[in-house]
Amino acid sequence: MKEAKGYAAREAGGNLSEFKFERRDLRPEDVDIEIKYCGICHSDIHQVNNDWGGATFPMVPGHEIVGIVKEVGEKVTMFKPGDRVGVGCMVDSCGRCEPCRRGLQQYCENGATFTYNSKDRVYGGVTYGGYSNNIVVTEKFVLKISNKLDFAATAPLLCAGITTYSPLKHWNVKPGQTVGVAGLGGLGHMAVKLAKSMGANVVVLTTSEKKGEEALRLGANRVIISRNTEEMKKNKISMDLIIDTIPAPHDMNLYLSLLKINGNMILVGLPEKESQYSVSAGTFVNGRRSLAGSNIGGIEETQEMLDYCAKHNIVSDIELIPMSRVNEAYVRTINSDVKYRFVLDMSTL
Repeated sequence: MKEAKGYAAREAGGNLSEFKFERRDLRPEDVDIEIKYCGICHSDIHQVNNDWGGATFPMVPGHEIVGIVKEVGEKVTMFKPGDRVGVGCMVDSCGRCEPCRRGLQQYCENGATFTYNSKDRVYGGVTYGGYSNNIVVTEKFVLKISNKLDFAATAPLLCAGITTYSPLKHWNVKPGQTVGVAGLGGLGHMAVKLAKSMGANVVVLTTSEKKGEEALRLGANRVIISRNTEEMKKNKISMDLIIDTIPAPHDMNLYLSLLKINGNMILVGLPEKESQYSVSAGTFVNGRRSLAGSNIGGIEETQEMLDYCAKHNIVSDIELIPMSRVNEAYVRTINSDVKYRFVLDMSTL
């Protein structure tokens, strides 16, 4: 076993602090990665707080990981020491079920192995994430990072990037279409950048005048203040697709009414607690509208997204911080006081 160090939460809602643990020895198909940067995703906070249940402690969060290959197993063919690589939300899956065979490992019928707080299907126990100095991952779940991309600002692409790229790609966004982005945080700001790069007319839906100004800076064509009922009414039946990134209960009917005939609204934001939403049947029936959800992307699609971002020079807007400020960053993330993703500098560990 290999010694490792990082930051862990010892109990639900507890602060993170220094933690020593072990990574597995290199297997023939494994890649040993020295972690350089790791993003802080809002889901890290939900996991640490056990908002979704099933948390195991001590917990080392982090699934927006970029680093340098240190060593590879004897059967590894795609990577070599010195390569720039990334690890996202998953580190393994069964590889046999239909979703896995289709490259949709995130929907593995036998349960994907997530990067942290997940049962390790090889060794048992629980996986530890990227708030640490290194990680050992099977080659099939390691991603290539282009030298064209700012390394630290690439880290959030491994979650926020693929979470928004995947539905835009699946629902086949085309130049000239109107795409609404509900909410402007870590996910929303990536949805704006990606949809804009695909040629869409991007409209940000937000309750905040200040965030409206930010949306325009990020490339949005227009902003709608969703609290303004008259403005919402004026924009009914105007959008082909809405990416809903709002991580809190909200009235979906207001947003669904903005969709054109055959329009789709895609949920990618998850609230703290499981919530019951009430939607009007007439909203769907009268416009043949659809409400769907999307969860990250498979490994192949994540690599496609990274290559796309390298081609179009797209990275996340970040605030780079030392490891010692991780607990402060959690508080600020909860208060929406970050533009738009904190990234931990592992050289400060």
